[in-house]
Amino acid sequence: MSLAALPVPRLKRGLGNALCVSTVIRRAHPLGWVGSALLALMLAACGGAQGPHAGAVAPVVRDSGAARTVDSLGAAIARVAQDSAADQQVLDSLHRTAPRPDSVRARRDSTAAPAVKGEEVEREAVRLFGAEGKAAIGAAPSPEPTFDIDVSSFATNRRVLEYLEFFQVDSRDRFEIWLARLGRYEGMIRDRLRAKRLPEDLVYLSLIESGFSNTAVSRAKAVGMWQFMASTARLYGLTVDPWVDERRDPFKATEAAVNYLADLRERLGSVYLAAAAYNAGVGRIERGIGRLPGGGGRGGSGGDPDSVSDLTFFQLADRRYLRRETRDYVPKLIAASLIAKQPQRYGFDEVKPLPRLEFDEVTIPDATGLDVIARLADTSVATILELNSQFVRGITPPGRGVVVRVPRGRGTVVAERYDSLPVTDRITFVDHYVARGQTLSEIAKRYRVSVAMIEGANPHIRTHALRVGQRIIVPMSGRIVPAGAWSTPPEPRYRRVSRTEASTGSHRVRPGETASEIARRYGVALAALLNYNGLTLASVIRAGDIIRIPQK
Repeated sequence: MSLAALPVPRLKRGLGNALCVSTVIRRAHPLGWVGSALLALMLAACGGAQGPHAGAVAPVVRDSGAARTVDSLGAAIARVAQDSAADQQVLDSLHRTAPRPDSVRARRDSTAAPAVKGEEVEREAVRLFGAEGKAAIGAAPSPEPTFDIDVSSFATNRRVLEYLEFFQVDSRDRFEIWLARLGRYEGMIRDRLRAKRLPEDLVYLSLIESGFSNTAVSRAKAVGMWQFMASTARLYGLTVDPWVDERRDPFKATEAAVNYLADLRERLGSVYLAAAAYNAGVGRIERGIGRLPGGGGRGGSGGDPDSVSDLTFFQLADRRYLRRETRDYVPKLIAASLIAKQPQRYGFDEVKPLPRLEFDEVTIPDATGLDVIARLADTSVATILELNSQFVRGITPPGRGVVVRVPRGRGTVVAERYDSLPVTDRITFVDHYVARGQTLSEIAKRYRVSVAMIEGANPHIRTHALRVGQRIIVPMSGRIVPAGAWSTPPEPRYRRVSRTEASTGSHRVRPGETASEIARRYGVALAALLNYNGLTLASVIRAGDIIRIPQK
């Protein structure tokens, strides 16, 4: 079902130089920061009871004052960051070599009674791998769901089976959240894939790219649900600047991703090769095809759509013409597709898909805090943040009009209230980024507020341990925002490990290796390895770098 726009009359009011606020009522398809993360956000802002998937939309609340609003905003933003970190930890582990199912079963069997046979073997195979497990031992598979990507030909591929195990065991809790998020997005993404005549099951690419998180940021600085790099995002029409990052807008990012995938498939002639190119870049895939016997999957010259097929991807992977992450990319997609289409078969019995959201769109002409918009809409800050994740600073950009989403049925009210809102009430806070040597008292003096007000808006701030580049929310309700308040956030820095000579208890990084793989190889915890080297999950390691190995 495609998006249906239901226009209502434009609302015009005189405010200064002919301010015009327009409202469009729209029935929205799946959207936003969802799953237990969304619930946590809503609870942080609204004070509700906790539960894994207890409702898709936060209850309506009315903020009583600027201090409470700003405090709610800070708490909501902090919860978004925590949830993104939880997503990224699992996403990062997807780059490692997943445990082989046979080795996992061997570990389980080592402490068990004598091996079981017959029907018990069949039940174990079904428990682990569904119909594929039954087929592997000669049993008749149960009725299969319909796929429009070639899953059946490769469902028993070794790496596919390994990732089925990984999703069911290693990342089970987070994968369950991602499956719930699928309910928000699936209809919208399938509509857009269908419009481009692409297989609709490519919706599951976003599952393995980001877990349907709009705030996901990879080690390589790819952002959003579809994990766009900034250059590619701009090439496909997305805005990426210090105020607006449309890689985090699920609707616009999906449109860009679908166009990109359509271009890749047309160029490469295969859905799986297009998926691999989405991960690694089209140049690497074409160079790999050129190295195959005959230059393609079925004879002929490399890159000719008539000479390649989905099998070509597996030929490239088997010959190691692709880096490890790309070799595993399609197996991950197939494994995720198998589980997402039949979650109960793979033991995900408690998944409750989150419903799609419905929203109105309101045009905001100048800088306005999302917390102010939440108050105008009689809803929570977390709800507005979820609907408008593209506004990376919690404020609409100054000096230009943008469209802001509000809960459905509130668009007209928001437009009318905004029309009569004093200019000094549009901004309740600004975000300040700490410079070298700055203290909290100096920051408070700059913005003409008290230290206590800043501390109240930043509950977890360490007054005497500010970090360079740290974001601080400064309450500004009813005050004129200083001209220099709109500072540009610092570029994120990714610490590189040193290239000093290897020594005892160290490891030289090989091409394609990740910190997760190194930790696994030496039998140490990933957290211990990172801490020992002064690294984080965002740190970049490259071939030739030296990693010190902590003692067990």
